Amino acid sequence: MPELPDVNVYVEQLATRLVGQPLRGVRLKSPFLLRTFAPPLSSAFGKKVLGTRRLGKRIVIELEEGLFLVIHLMIAGRFRWKPPGAGVPGKLGLASFDFDHGSLLLTEASTKKRASLHLVKGEASLAQFDRGGMEVATATLDAFREALLRENHTVKRSLTDPRLFSGIGNSYSDEILHAARLSPVKQTSKLSPEEIERLFDATRRTLALWTERLRQETGDQFPEKVTAFREGMAVHGRYGKPCPDCGSPVQRIVYADNETNYCARCQTGGKLLADRALSRLLHEDWPRSLEELEEIRSPQPPGQPK
Repeated sequence: MPELPDVNVYVEQLATRLVGQPLRGVRLKSPFLLRTFAPPLSSAFGKKVLGTRRLGKRIVIELEEGLFLVIHLMIAGRFRWKPPGAGVPGKLGLASFDFDHGSLLLTEASTKKRASLHLVKGEASLAQFDRGGMEVATATLDAFREALLRENHTVKRSLTDPRLFSGIGNSYSDEILHAARLSPVKQTSKLSPEEIERLFDATRRTLALWTERLRQETGDQFPEKVTAFREGMAVHGRYGKPCPDCGSPVQRIVYADNETNYCARCQTGGKLLADRALSRLLHEDWPRSLEELEEIRSPQPPGQPK
């Protein structure tokens, strides 16, 4: 799912192309995309774009007469900027937002069509999409601490809770926790004041770093390679590859459709966190440390018991 750095760059690039331009029409390919019926979508046609903004992980396009298009890309939704009147892709295409100088295509590379489009009227109507999470870039350490300790969860879960923090998901939470040298499963109630400050600094630094990196990669072009797996990431999506800081193999915890990546040496004192799938299979044979894991992987001399 596109997270804060990716969505920020989308918003910036959309602004350069859309602000001041009238929306000529919307071609809906998927009947499941539009989630509102009043005001009707046709009421947005001909209205000029006044601005774009990020609301959590949602993208908001402000139009004249107090209208707002609110788009949630979910996991697999992506934008494409194409010449005027470009066709909406048959299998992946959801919609096209048509302007005089180009068409903004919305696609979703998933059989589960979860991306959504709402058209609402009035600034107050945006409140229904605001999950309440703070913008860490403008937050104080005290406010960050209060949000983090509001409920007792793992640090990973708290960082990705949109009610607590805005725009952070699976990818960048892995990177933040690696930068903060914290275990993803440590309970927030057990964090020391020094660890909370370290996490605060790592969160701000990581999100700012990746936003700037993506801006530089994109330049004046429209972002076409929005992905959860980025070259240069320390741990996310790098299972089995060496940690850039200590060289130990990156580990993972698999759950549902996601996985958490971490460095045992940098983040958990060398302790391996139980992976649900493998630990069920191995039971007591599950290695507890990097050293035990290396012993399992190392070839045994001939004639030696395994």
